[in-house]
Amino acid sequence: MGSSTTIPSGESHSDLPSQAHQLSPFHRLVHSLGERILPSIKFAGGFGLLCGQILRELFTKPFYFRLTLQQLYSVGVQSFLLVAVTGFATGAVMALQFGYGLSKFGGKLYVPKIVALVILREMGPVFTSLLVAGRIGSGIAAEVASMKVTQQIDAIRALGTSPIKRIVIPRMLACMMALPFLTLFADYIALFGSMLVSFRDLNIGPEYFFLKAIETLRMYDLLTGMAKTIVFAFFISVTACWKGLNTEGGTQGVGNTTTWVVVTSSIFIMISDFFLTKFFILTVYPKY
Repeated sequence: MGSSTTIPSGESHSDLPSQAHQLSPFHRLVHSLGERILPSIKFAGGFGLLCGQILRELFTKPFYFRLTLQQLYSVGVQSFLLVAVTGFATGAVMALQFGYGLSKFGGKLYVPKIVALVILREMGPVFTSLLVAGRIGSGIAAEVASMKVTQQIDAIRALGTSPIKRIVIPRMLACMMALPFLTLFADYIALFGSMLVSFRDLNIGPEYFFLKAIETLRMYDLLTGMAKTIVFAFFISVTACWKGLNTEGGTQGVGNTTTWVVVTSSIFIMISDFFLTKFFILTVYPKY
C-alpha cells in the first residue's frame, strides 16, 4: 500500500502554512534573488536568439524596402524637431557652465575647445540616443506589443510570412540608419547653440569660437560618436521588438512593456557608452 498525505476534514488548502513562511531566511533571500535574476537571464537568452534569427533572415528574400522607408521616416524625419530643440539647449547650457566655471581660473577662452570635444564625443551621441530610446523605443515596443496581444503576429505567421522580416528587421535597419544622422544634426545644432551663448554671455566672438573648435576637432571625434549610436540603435530597436513580441497581459502588459524598454535601453546606453569610450581611447584617440 502506498502512503499518501491527506488533509483532515474541515481543513482546506488555504489553512495550511504557505510555502514562503516555511522557508528559512536564507532560502527566502535566495528565492527573492532568483525572482530578480531569472527575468534578466530570460532577456539575455531571448535577445541572443532574436539576434541569431535576424542574422539568418537579414540577407534572404523577400526584402521589405517600403516598410523600411516608412520606419526610416518615422524614426528619422519625425524626430528632427525634438533633436534640434534638445541639441540647442544642451549646447547652450554646456557653454554657460564651462564658461562661468573656467572664468574663475582664467580659462574662459578654452570653452570652444572643450565644448566642441564634449559635444561630438559624448553629449551629442548619448543625449540623442536617450531621446530615441524614449520616443522611438517606446513607440516600437507599444506597436509590436499591441500586434502581439491582438494576435496579429499569429496572423502573420499563419499567412506564411516571417514576423522577423516584416516587423523586426525594417525597424532595426531604420534605427541604425537614422540615429547616426540625427546625432550629426544634433552635434551641429548644439555647437550653434553654444556659439550663440558664448557670444552673448561670455564675450567670445563667433569667428574665434569656430576657429578654435575646428582647430581642436578631428574627423575621428565625429566618427567615433556616430559609431556609438549604431550600437545604441541596434540595442534599442532589437530590445523593443523582443519585448513587444513577448508581451502578455493585454493592455496593461503593453504599458509595462513600454516602460521596461525605455528603462532597459537607457541603462544599456549609459553602461555601453563607458566601454565604447574606453575602447576608442585605447584604439583610436591619440596618446598624449
